[in-house]
Amino acid sequence: MTTTAPRLGTALARLLVLAAALLGTLLAGAAPASAHAALTGSDPKDGAVVATAPKEVNLTFSEQVAMSPDSIRVLDPAGRRADTGEIRDLCSGSVVRYGVGLRAGLPDGTYTVAWQTVSADSHPIAGAFTFSIGAPSTTSVALPDRTPGGGIVGVLYGIARYLSYAGFAVLVGGGAFVLACWPRGASVRPVQQTVVRGWLTLTGATLALLLLRNPYTGSGELSDAFDLAGLKAVLETKTGAALTSRLLLLGAAALFVAVLFGAYARRTDPKEKKDLAFGLGLGGTVVAAGIAGTWALAEHASTGIQPGIAMPVDILHLLAVAAWLGGLTVLLVALYRAPSLDRRAVARFSTVALGSVTVLAATGLYQSWRQVGSWSALTGTRYGQLLLVKVGLVAVLVGIAWISRRWTRRLADPAPAATAADEPEASGALAAEAKPEPEDEGAGAGAVEPETEGAGAVEPETEGAGAVEPEAEADPERAAQLARQRAAVATARRKRERDADPERAGLRRSVLTEAAVAVVLLAVTTILTSTEPGRTEEEAGRAGTASSGPAAVPDRPVDIRLPFDTGGVDGKGVVRLSLDPGRTGANALHIFVERPNGKPLDVPEIKVALTLEAKDVGPLPVAPDRIQTGHWSASGVQIPMPGDWKIQVTVRTSDIDQTTIDKNVKIG
Repeated sequence: MTTTAPRLGTALARLLVLAAALLGTLLAGAAPASAHAALTGSDPKDGAVVATAPKEVNLTFSEQVAMSPDSIRVLDPAGRRADTGEIRDLCSGSVVRYGVGLRAGLPDGTYTVAWQTVSADSHPIAGAFTFSIGAPSTTSVALPDRTPGGGIVGVLYGIARYLSYAGFAVLVGGGAFVLACWPRGASVRPVQQTVVRGWLTLTGATLALLLLRNPYTGSGELSDAFDLAGLKAVLETKTGAALTSRLLLLGAAALFVAVLFGAYARRTDPKEKKDLAFGLGLGGTVVAAGIAGTWALAEHASTGIQPGIAMPVDILHLLAVAAWLGGLTVLLVALYRAPSLDRRAVARFSTVALGSVTVLAATGLYQSWRQVGSWSALTGTRYGQLLLVKVGLVAVLVGIAWISRRWTRRLADPAPAATAADEPEASGALAAEAKPEPEDEGAGAGAVEPETEGAGAVEPETEGAGAVEPEAEADPERAAQLARQRAAVATARRKRERDADPERAGLRRSVLTEAAVAVVLLAVTTILTSTEPGRTEEEAGRAGTASSGPAAVPDRPVDIRLPFDTGGVDGKGVVRLSLDPGRTGANALHIFVERPNGKPLDVPEIKVALTLEAKDVGPLPVAPDRIQTGHWSASGVQIPMPGDWKIQVTVRTSDIDQTTIDKNVKIG
């Protein structure tokens, strides 16, 4: 047993623990923001009170969505279906609108509209709102607390997505590293195992995504992963087609991997090997681009502005990530498990990494503009904030890579000529390509160097480690003891050779640090792909309700959020207040009281007062009625004149605990 393998195992274990911890943290915080299309309007509006029953309910979205027969459900106050179940496509030009017809003769009361669908970039979205016919009433409808794409299914789906990106990087980047940087690495067993594991990881993760897709976008129940009808429905979607195509392309990738580590590794004729490398490189690039295209086809790049440009750019971005991070992974394995790594291979990879960073910078800049679009979205949306974290991590990674390049340049310097006495000591340290060492045949870090085969020269300080004593031939126990001594001598020699090469040790440390940062970077990138783009979030906000505060747009509903704390038990929360249509005359008032976690909070009393201080009008009291848990409403709230009105809300959470909060809004 050598000393290098445990060190690699410890390093990889730390990377896996870091990846799991970071991935869990990010997934736990990302679930509420995983909607990419957004509801920008409805008819009737949320909280509206209409005199007569409408013929249908219409929903407008910020981008194209996939509708099923149950995507829009309208429930009466008793919780019964009030819609016909027939979804109508009302899209026109850039307007994405769908409607569902209502049954005739609906009685007065409060109706709940619950909707769930899948956005064009494959992510599930859902929501609900209420409207009233005639007058508000109590309702028995209990909306589900489950967030679409959340729960255990959402966590498993997120982990599978992360593993698919990691597997793709190792498979493509590892193969490219062997072909472009270190051809002799095709016969090194640890390198072979790393690339094959990348293929297995990507294949397994893709199968998991295919099975989890139905519950991820639907019920959220893990048992539905094996529902054949649901799986059939998934295969008919764009995402299902992309995942199926990925599996087919992985079959082709398996053939390339087999040839790379089989026929190519065994070739000895330089011309034949060069021709085979050209074919593998050309065909492998096509297959790798096809696999990358399965992401571009089904996710961010396929929606929004300029999809015809965005999809090829996304493919280039993914290939550059794979060439850099996947090659870095194989380089790390080679540095720890293949003591004969060629100095020229490290220098070649340094050039490949530099080119990859250049491509990443160019494609990343375009993607950032396309998904963010403004400075306010960069700093004020979750997508923009995650993007800033990603840019910071890339900057750190580039800085560490610069340090690695310095070590690479030192390795590239000609080593001083070794004397005859020093030959055994110099033979193991990053030797130039020569006769393959035993680890190229699969022995890894524990392989014995050629000059040490059969126990090597006897170390002067180690008695009994050389030639086998005559009596040892007849004594198996003595023979085993001598074998252990010879193994210890060989291990000590290799350790001295490794420690005597400070350039190699320095490169090991810097590459390991790069790999650790890459794990974090890949996790952030995975979360970015499941977060609503900043441009979409801002556009949805502008198209939906008016912004809160004094600058609220006239003739649009006033929608404000007021945090409160009464100081008592269960006394913290948020008041969401909506005043529709937000202008002079009669308005409909809706108040939603929520806990800090977003769930409804039942309070004994809510009071509202309106004051126009500039005209010395008010306070005008409003006494809303309790509709259901956390929902209070009042109709016919009169606003006598336009201006900057102060809205005061008094919240009482117990007999003695209450507080008053206020905010100014501009009402036209």
